[in-house]
Amino acid sequence: MEKSYSESYKQAGVDITAGYKAVELMKKHIARTVTAGAASDIGGFGGLFELDLTGMTRPVLVSGTDGVGTKLKYAFMLQKHDTIGIDCVAMCVNDVICCGAKPLFFLDYIACGRNVPERIASIVAGVAEGCVQAGAALIGGETAEMPGFYPEEEYDLAGFAVGVVDRAKVLDNSSVKAGDAVIALPSSGVHSNGFSLVRKVFEGKDVTSPVAELGGKSLGETLLTPTKIYVKPMLALFEAVKVKAVSHITGGGFYENIPRSIPKGLGAKITRSALRVLPVFDLIAKEGGIPERDMFNTFNMGVGMSVVVAAEDAEKALSVLKAAGEDAYVIGEIVPSEDGVVFA
Repeated sequence: MEKSYSESYKQAGVDITAGYKAVELMKKHIARTVTAGAASDIGGFGGLFELDLTGMTRPVLVSGTDGVGTKLKYAFMLQKHDTIGIDCVAMCVNDVICCGAKPLFFLDYIACGRNVPERIASIVAGVAEGCVQAGAALIGGETAEMPGFYPEEEYDLAGFAVGVVDRAKVLDNSSVKAGDAVIALPSSGVHSNGFSLVRKVFEGKDVTSPVAELGGKSLGETLLTPTKIYVKPMLALFEAVKVKAVSHITGGGFYENIPRSIPKGLGAKITRSALRVLPVFDLIAKEGGIPERDMFNTFNMGVGMSVVVAAEDAEKALSVLKAAGEDAYVIGEIVPSEDGVVFA
């Protein structure tokens, strides 16, 4: 590769040597994610992973893909690129875990206006950290330099994860019934959804000064807080109790996501007073004059994931989750309903 160079391509805005440097800089971060199944080095034409199917009778691959969305605008604004990759991984692996699957590996895609190797390596450092948190190997990716398509200082980031689960353990909500408990796993903040509305609300606002309502943190720091990754606590929960359904609370908030894990004819009755709504959501609602229903139909409101278990298993589930570092709590129950989500 050291002999690969095109002055003509560089004059057109694409410096292929910058790409090679970026790969070298990111290798130390990728090395942190290596797991037993990782079977290839970065730089080949495909990422290889060797499946260990021990104990599985009908293995099923589960995949999830997503990006970070316009949250990236705050990364550009603050010139902070080392956590946004966690968001990208989180948005994929949190979906995969909702099916009961263990994430195995992840690949990313970065498209940019100009390849600045140090910036690309910083982005990948965040992706690697997300993979470590999820127990998944980062086995490949792509960086595309696209001058004239993206502004020089901007980029887009997306990726996908693949996991595996035994067919008999796939979560299909068929056992959900009235009286089951709904448990909340707290979010770390806005996560990676609703940022088009967030940016509209805070357009022109100071993002670097401390904000009293945010505990003295700046608006930018608060909004860039990475999406929490729930893989390891959920895998521990799957081993300890029968989990009936899981919802990743992303775009569409409570009203769209929780019903996706509940059978027709049933709904989730949420105790509004039990919810631990984070201060950032109160600030968004106040500054934007946003009605409460719209808030719950757009944001996670402090609940990053909801889990349905039998009422008699709720106490044990809470204990397992808390031992895994999640301050989980009961937010409601399953009831006969055609409304999906109702607040009480």
